Amino acid sequence: MPDRPSLLYVTDLAYPARGRRYGDEDVLLTSRLREWFDLALCHPLDARALMGRFDAVVVRNSGPVLHYREEYARFRARALADGVRVYNPLTGRGDMAGKRYLLDLTEEGYPVIPTVDRPQDLGRLPAADRYAVKPREGADSIGLRFLTRGELDALAWGEVLVQPRIDFRYEVSFYFVDDAFQYALHTPDPTRRWVLEPYRPSAADLEFARGFVGWNTLAHGIQRVDACRAPDGRLLLVELEDLNPYLSLDLVAEEVREGFVRALADSLRRFLG
Repeated sequence: MPDRPSLLYVTDLAYPARGRRYGDEDVLLTSRLREWFDLALCHPLDARALMGRFDAVVVRNSGPVLHYREEYARFRARALADGVRVYNPLTGRGDMAGKRYLLDLTEEGYPVIPTVDRPQDLGRLPAADRYAVKPREGADSIGLRFLTRGELDALAWGEVLVQPRIDFRYEVSFYFVDDAFQYALHTPDPTRRWVLEPYRPSAADLEFARGFVGWNTLAHGIQRVDACRAPDGRLLLVELEDLNPYLSLDLVAEEVREGFVRALADSLRRFLG
């Protein structure tokens, strides 16, 4: 391997993400990663054709893959068949593999918003005024609906997950590189998902988040653990984002941002080994 490994950095700089600026974040990250790597950017639809020319592919702010599902499936298949190193590795058990993990975590007793996918299991959910219905392969709240208990009877089961709607106090996200915690951000106003402020987690908060990072078993990569603070004070998992989590790096202090960049560079060097 050369002294300066080469990276194909996959991003959609023009994707119109609600409340986020994908392009700005990836311009920042790539401008810094060039200190350690030879690096080129490409759109996700071009990754399959180009990836064989680089030491590794880094998938970052490329937008929800449901917008180009077939091409993403071909990219995954080619990368696995050819032994292309992809970061995050394609073995993630969280959102990378769809929303099935919410059912698995519910069944295993993890602190997650209870989730079912069959009408006969609705009785396992706590009573609620309304229920959140989301596609199994959803992202970015695309396709999310809130229905009454009676409206659930008319659902087309099989492609959706159902959860009780929780009037949470706030959402909080924990950001990790490999298994190392980097920072946390929360939403003081729960109705404004992407208006975030720094959050100082307690030891119990970090134990909660690390439990899901450990469950995911990714040796390398960026993960964002999204949770909500329930009315009774408990944290409940909302999402385990391990495909291309937005990092909100513009909202953290400079020293925190610098620490994240260096942690990412170190992780990539270990990954390339």
